[in-house]
Amino acid sequence: KLSKRYDCVVMEDLNMKGMSQALNFGKSVADNAWGMFTTFLRYKLEEQGKRLIKIDKWFPSSKTCSCCGQVKAELSLSERTFQCECGFTADRDHNASINIKREGLRLLA
Repeated sequence: KLSKRYDCVVMEDLNMKGMSQALNFGKSVADNAWGMFTTFLRYKLEEQGKRLIKIDKWFPSSKTCSCCGQVKAELSLSERTFQCECGFTADRDHNASINIKREGLRLLA
C-alpha cells in the first residue's frame, strides 16, 4: 500500500539492535524484521520509480520544535508531549514526524 500510494517515503534509519539492548526490549525489537521491511519497501518503491529516503539516526527529530526550529538539549523518553519555549505543544511522535518529513523533503530537493 505504501509503495502504491506515495512517490516517496521518508523514515529514520533506526538501529533496532542498539535500541533493543539500550532500552531492554530484548527480542521483541530484534524479531520484528525491521531490516527486512525496509529492504522490501525500498525494492517495491524503486520498482515503481519511487524513492525511500532514510534520515540519519542522529538527526534530532524528537528534540527539534517543528514550529520554530529550536532544538532542546534534553528530552527524556518518558516525556510524551513536546513543549517548546515558543508556545508550541504537540505529541512527541507527531512533532518528530513533521521534522522527519521536512528533512526528507530537504534531502530530496
